[in-house]
Amino acid sequence: MDNEAIATLIKTNFPDAIIGSGVFRNELTIIIKKEFITDIAKFLKEHQELDFNFLSDLCGVDRVEMDGVFEVVYHLYSIYKNHRLRLKVPIPSNEPHISTVTGVWKTANWHEREAYDMFGIKFNNHPDLRKILMPDDFEGHPLRKSYPIDGRQPVTLRGIYRKDVDEA
Repeated sequence: MDNEAIATLIKTNFPDAIIGSGVFRNELTIIIKKEFITDIAKFLKEHQELDFNFLSDLCGVDRVEMDGVFEVVYHLYSIYKNHRLRLKVPIPSNEPHISTVTGVWKTANWHEREAYDMFGIKFNNHPDLRKILMPDDFEGHPLRKSYPIDGRQPVTLRGIYRKDVDEA
């Protein structure tokens, strides 16, 4: 199935969900409204012609130039059909939450936890939404463009207890 056929199938089944689409380097990107993510994810995985059975990546993007908007980007692949799709979902940075897709692709669990930790994006109904990379006492979200440039916190907050730091 080619990119045009995939895009047409999604647009036909979810006409109110699509914000935009495009192809770059032969990879289809579809931009959707956040309230449709769970339904579209299930459709993409379960539709026999699409069979997007592998979520290869999910990440957050801070789009400062878009006036306070984050994006959650889903990179999908069909192992059996050998086609790819990128979904982009804009969410307001002042209300950064979106539904989880862990019920569709189990690997979303860790990807969503990373986006939560690095950007502060909350995934509604996630089974275990907690930090994955930063220490529990770390304050802020280091991949946000608003995070301070030096990004340093007091040693006790960062959870680093190395010999050379403790002796200083």
